[in-house]
Amino acid sequence: MTSNLRDKLMLKPVLSALMISAALSSPLHAAEKLTLMLDWYINPDHAPIMVAQQTGAFKAEGLEVTIVPPSDPSLPPRLVAAKQADLAITYQPQLHFFADQGLPLMRVGTLISTPLNTLITLDNAVKKPADLKGKRIGYSVSGIEQATLDTMLQHDGVKSSEVKLINVNFQLTSALLTGKVDAVIGGYRNIEALEIRLQGKQPVVFNVEDYGVPAYDELIIVANRDVVHSEKIKKFMRALKRGVAELKAHPEASWQAFAGAHPELNTPLNHQAWRASLPLFADDPVKLDRARYQAYEQFLYDNHLIKQITPVDHYAIGSD
Repeated sequence: MTSNLRDKLMLKPVLSALMISAALSSPLHAAEKLTLMLDWYINPDHAPIMVAQQTGAFKAEGLEVTIVPPSDPSLPPRLVAAKQADLAITYQPQLHFFADQGLPLMRVGTLISTPLNTLITLDNAVKKPADLKGKRIGYSVSGIEQATLDTMLQHDGVKSSEVKLINVNFQLTSALLTGKVDAVIGGYRNIEALEIRLQGKQPVVFNVEDYGVPAYDELIIVANRDVVHSEKIKKFMRALKRGVAELKAHPEASWQAFAGAHPELNTPLNHQAWRASLPLFADDPVKLDRARYQAYEQFLYDNHLIKQITPVDHYAIGSD
């Protein structure tokens, strides 16, 4: 996601908490406190969580949930690993790196169950990634984005050495719109692609999983390995599932409630992103596709991004 776009999505880092119901105010029924660290400032990717909060689903489970936007996006999983927060939102690719480093983190749920990452160009003559042979391609994150792009190119027989990579320092959209590059890898299908259309352009978008990259969960929820079976986490996941169901049943009403609570986010881009993200959210957040996680682990290993293969059960838990 581009830095200028993140500024548009940014909230003041004020903690959000549900009010404790008077009926639960006695010592015997006090709501359990749970801290959730976000991956970034509140945005449409977090819609099921915000809807669960708006509709009282957390409170119905006896939880008082504090939602914390991070000052540094790299911190949330490490705070959970250090037991300074209960849950954190992170990315499945990052989870594999954490497992390789030996951090005591476990995936306990999925928020977005499909990759958001794409390869985007404005050249409508490009019909497949291989058509970018000889072109300039912008990226932001070395390693994983390069491995993803290499795989997409090789899917149709083009070598990575046959394109020119340019680090655009998270300015993906502006680099593409100003012609600094011919394409970008790393733009989200529910954000950057929409932003480009709002600029009056027609982007050509290639989803990574359609060109040889194993599918993966984009946004996941992690907990410390010591507490993954706690009743508090089970309550959170039940409430989140109700949030997803409510969001998908009443997308526009949910948006209006969200926009009313966060007027600084009430923009055409965020409204479109809210709608575009609906089919991407996991209906059952605890469901785990072990074979898919295993395949992505192998992908990272084959591209020399992790040192060893870690069994899925060491870093992910969920229902089949």
